[in-house]
Amino acid sequence: MTGNGAHYFSERPETASRPGSVDLVLPDLHLRLETDSGVFSPERVDLGTRVLLESVPPPPQEGDLLDLGCGYGPVALTLASRAPDATVWAVDVNRRSLELTERNAQAARLYKVRSVHVDEVPDEVRFRAIWSNPAIRIGKQALHEMLTRWLTRLTPDGVAYLVVQKHLGSDSLQRWLGEQGWQASREASRAAYRILKVTR
Repeated sequence: MTGNGAHYFSERPETASRPGSVDLVLPDLHLRLETDSGVFSPERVDLGTRVLLESVPPPPQEGDLLDLGCGYGPVALTLASRAPDATVWAVDVNRRSLELTERNAQAARLYKVRSVHVDEVPDEVRFRAIWSNPAIRIGKQALHEMLTRWLTRLTPDGVAYLVVQKHLGSDSLQRWLGEQGWQASREASRAAYRILKVTR
């Protein structure tokens, strides 16, 4: 939720625009990111996102990479910075988030970030890596449908890293992924967050 009852996973948030900015500071990266109301975690880089970015191995250096649920772009821009020869697809349902990600990528001169709606990614694209702080609050069924849709687009050697709070169901999600035939293991654990590594 973002305030005034507006979901950050709405396509067009009704919340009035309140522009702001946050700093993304990592050992290898420092970016000032434009934010706004009606998007996920507009006042600070979410702790789960930070745990993800500080815990996962470097991404593949070429090919197509996916930030699933990009918000205003901290994951997508980190992927693009760490893998400058790769194409990074930043996808979301929230049009305001997509506009912010596009502006933030341009400001950071990360020109291989493609900020697109979830329904606008070409069907033939396959991903060598997926990094995501998924929208757990959309509900279990919608979450499962979303993950099924995108995990099936991993390349044979592709890997996904998902960050999920323990009390929001990381262990049950790991079990469900296993039941669907995925290899799902805990890559890291910090501050009540779990990083799940998912492969074929």
